[in-house]
Amino acid sequence: MIKTQLAAASAISNVLAGASLTAVLQEVWRSDPTLSKQQKGAIQDLSYGVLRFYGQLDAVLGFLLKKPLRDKHLHHLLLVSLYQLQYSKAQAHTVVDQAVSASRSLTHGKGMQGLVNAILRNFIRQRESVLKQAAEKDVGCYSYPQWWIDKLRLQYPQNFRAILEAGNQHPPMTLRVNRRKISVEDYRNLLAENAMHAELLESGALQLSQPVMVENLPGFSAGLVTVQDAGAQFAAPFLDVHDGMRVLDACAAPGGKSTHLLELANISLTVADNHAARLAQVQQSLERLHMTAERLVCGDASNPAAWWDGRPFDRILADVPCSASGVVRRHPDIKWLRRERDLVKFATTQQAILNALWKILSKNGKLLYVTCSIFAEENTMQIEKFLKHHSDALPLPLSGTAVVDGQWLPDIQHDGFFYTLLQKI
Repeated sequence: MIKTQLAAASAISNVLAGASLTAVLQEVWRSDPTLSKQQKGAIQDLSYGVLRFYGQLDAVLGFLLKKPLRDKHLHHLLLVSLYQLQYSKAQAHTVVDQAVSASRSLTHGKGMQGLVNAILRNFIRQRESVLKQAAEKDVGCYSYPQWWIDKLRLQYPQNFRAILEAGNQHPPMTLRVNRRKISVEDYRNLLAENAMHAELLESGALQLSQPVMVENLPGFSAGLVTVQDAGAQFAAPFLDVHDGMRVLDACAAPGGKSTHLLELANISLTVADNHAARLAQVQQSLERLHMTAERLVCGDASNPAAWWDGRPFDRILADVPCSASGVVRRHPDIKWLRRERDLVKFATTQQAILNALWKILSKNGKLLYVTCSIFAEENTMQIEKFLKHHSDALPLPLSGTAVVDGQWLPDIQHDGFFYTLLQKI
């Protein structure tokens, strides 16, 4: 446990210094090839858990400390230990003993064993009171930055608490069945034969009662199924593709929506993304599902002139770069990496992509604007601005359970997404 505590504490330090958790964990695996599968899983669980409840845990630690610690790694080791004491099934005495031992490995941890022991044991004794104190402030209560909480409170006065709480839950594992190869019901039966229970959702997605390793999903390598959030599975059907159409997936990586489009109709699909490594992920997804796109293009969606072949598209999927504020339960580091000023940068990019892609959409064609954000600056405000400058754009109604104006708020079944379907008239 000492090794996993130290690795998780280091990961937290690096994320709070500005690195993404995915990149940090990949570096941990690369730098220590002796880590077992079990150790990797424990490090990942601890890192995700601390970041999910960082606001609360940091507030609690603040009440337990008389003055700030000089060593950030020691501070984050204590956060990892507090998370274990509050949220894991580990024995309290084991967590405390291992944290005390782990502190000896830190630069400023030598001679701090007594402090580590006292802080953690004080938490055990005063748990109820310090948790109550932490919850008196927004950040300690909800475990989000204050600007994030304030913005949601303003934009969703009736729903902001539910949105924040949903983002702190463990995400469900949801499957999209490749109906070209097997029906949803037949695949559900196949899951049952393998002792995996799944609920059928409104979108036709299957939500597992217990997550499993993807390689354990029956028929995964044969392309029978894809892991994809239920909210993301609305995108391809909303775009209304039909056989023979020319379709562009403009910001395609990692390829879940691209392959879904190919499952729905025999289309001529161009897949574009401005990151070559991420475009390779799309190719891997296509190969696993035994599918082919007409073109894979490494290019900027805001500058299609650099890669477009001059033929208009009948349908365009614009899943634009965004704050990813709707998927924080899958990526809790986003909460602490994002800054409010980032929304302005994303909005500028989004509007540039919308304007550019509109030019290569055929008359009567349809463009689906998508974000995995819940902030109005990236969603309704973007569409309002676009419509003011494009009299040839007609918003079309979408079926489903959107809360308001195309915004799907995160809940127990899906992440937060925004959809608007525009037709060129």
